[in-house]
Amino acid sequence: MAKLRTAFFCTECGHETIRWQGRCPGCGAWNTLAEEPVSRKRPSAGREARRGERAVPVRLAEVVGPETSRWRTGLDEFDFVLGGGVVPGSLVLIGGEPGIGKSTLLLQVAAGLEAAGHRTLYVSGEESPAQVRLRAERLGPGAGEVSFLSETDLDAVLRRSEELRPAALFVDSIQTVYTSELEGAPGNVGQVRECAARLQRYAKEQNVAVFLVGHVTKGGTVAGPKTLEHIVDTVLYFEGTGSLDHRVLRATKNRFGGVDEIGVFRMTAGGLVPVPNPSELFLRERTQGVSGAAVVATIEGTRPLLVEVQALCTKGSYGAPQRVTTGFDRQRLALLLAVLEKRAGLAFGQLDVFLNVVGGVRLVEPAADLAVVAALGSSVFDREVPGDAVFLGEVGLGGELRAVGQVERRLGEAARMGFRRAYVPQRAVPEHVPGELEVVALPDVRTLMEWLFR
Repeated sequence: MAKLRTAFFCTECGHETIRWQGRCPGCGAWNTLAEEPVSRKRPSAGREARRGERAVPVRLAEVVGPETSRWRTGLDEFDFVLGGGVVPGSLVLIGGEPGIGKSTLLLQVAAGLEAAGHRTLYVSGEESPAQVRLRAERLGPGAGEVSFLSETDLDAVLRRSEELRPAALFVDSIQTVYTSELEGAPGNVGQVRECAARLQRYAKEQNVAVFLVGHVTKGGTVAGPKTLEHIVDTVLYFEGTGSLDHRVLRATKNRFGGVDEIGVFRMTAGGLVPVPNPSELFLRERTQGVSGAAVVATIEGTRPLLVEVQALCTKGSYGAPQRVTTGFDRQRLALLLAVLEKRAGLAFGQLDVFLNVVGGVRLVEPAADLAVVAALGSSVFDREVPGDAVFLGEVGLGGELRAVGQVERRLGEAARMGFRRAYVPQRAVPEHVPGELEVVALPDVRTLMEWLFR
């Protein structure tokens, strides 16, 4: 019988210590150490047999491996985020808020792989077969061909998977499965880490694509130890709100493709439908004839995206002015307000400032600064920005406009969507301007204010 011991694991980073401490030595978080029983596992016979073997170093040019062919799922946006399709032997983690549609997405992916001739096994520890069948009937006849297993014991799951030999295995969710080799309830730090590690070994050894559903914390990160995200090959976050009919799938880690790629889906009664033109989706309800709105040409991974930014500056009703943002960093907004006040002469000391990125999109790159500045100036002067104008550029503390990357791709997307004028920094003017787009080169924010609101 395995000897039991207890240890303390950090719920934020997974760091292990032998005694409780108020602050985690690994990440510095306070009151995050939880005690978990841990068993010292005996090495298997296979490991003991290989213990005496010695690995021989080889040159990378001499390494021979199988040709990796990607599998198409039928969901073009999902394949795009993965880098072109599902890679055999990969381990993919999908996180998101409860009810956002993670299970629906994976069931559609499983149905698409089945239709393409790849056998799948969908394992759920949260829902009964009858519940999953109702969802499958809503998604269409293809989802009914997916093999389903209601099980939480990982050992039983792997045994059934070895019998069925699927090409793709779906586990919903990693927090509900457990292994008998470890003491403790499903979902604790030790169980999540060990189950993920065993599924990783299974994926690599059997060349099976494994998809894991992960719960998220209040901070929006995947629950469990941080090592969970290091174990897997790809980390995807499914984002959106219940009030919107679209969802965004974002890749934050991908060993087989680009990072920060996004895929946009529309939630319908028949499941998730890929949106081939996200810019059109986010601009279809643009504000016309109203001050405080500007369009930014941003880049999400390798995809250019046009998004509307709205600003509202009004006289404060309380002692301290409010600074409220949705989809934009509040600290960055404070910086831009200070630059406008110091370098362009706009006074915000007595104004409440509200900033909103339309469509639930989060703008994190500095290229959105110029559009935010234009929207703020438009609201202060109460004069609308030209409806055929797009903005891109970073704002420095001196009020200067700095160049950003991939300008030609951004302007190409703007020209394709019918925009006729682009405001860019002087050093960001491309050699070849797509279409009939007029490019206005600006040195600083004061010049922008004079150009727009003379």
